[in-house]
Amino acid sequence: MSSMQRILPKSGTAKQLIVFLHGYGADGRDLIDIGHNWQTRLPYAAFISPDAPEQCGMSPVGRQWFELSMRNPDERWRGVNHAEAKLHTVLDTELANLDLTDADLALVGFSQGTMMALHVGLRRKKAPACIVGYSGALVMPKNRSFDDFTLVNPAVLLIHGDQDEVIPISALQDSEEALKLLDIDCQTHVSKGIGHGIDNVGLELGVQFLEKHFNT
Repeated sequence: MSSMQRILPKSGTAKQLIVFLHGYGADGRDLIDIGHNWQTRLPYAAFISPDAPEQCGMSPVGRQWFELSMRNPDERWRGVNHAEAKLHTVLDTELANLDLTDADLALVGFSQGTMMALHVGLRRKKAPACIVGYSGALVMPKNRSFDDFTLVNPAVLLIHGDQDEVIPISALQDSEEALKLLDIDCQTHVSKGIGHGIDNVGLELGVQFLEKHFNT
């Protein structure tokens, strides 16, 4: 990872770690302001927002978790698996530095960052407290079966705009259905009239979900 945005816990003591995972073509600065908005509600949380590991192919100043050409239907699955190890390393390092465990961890993703949050969050050695995903999707293997994988069971909230022109609302429905088949507790919210973005209602639902699963 090339760089990292950080917000120290308002209380001075970190009891939780919230990790923002940005979308394709953005960087860690893109979501970190959400942490500033949430920290009054989550005073014991440290917030980090790492840059994705690769320079974005479509934006010389942006970053990507994996390449998106839109030409190969299998590229998302290959991409999340390619980027997985680097993100696990970041999470392991940050948790160790704060003397926290996965039970103290929440992943908050947007778009491609949501794909990474779901992929990696379900494959930690122990389940994170929760995952909040905006405008993204659970990336599924070609045969749409997870039988070959051992998955953990964090609580998941997925929020999606019904006017999303980048990742259609059908991705929310497909992801919810797949997670429920995996016996993963998944809640969803459809933001009416919202495109590929996050509205204030979505932000409020996200922080409420974090409060609930961190028992603050």
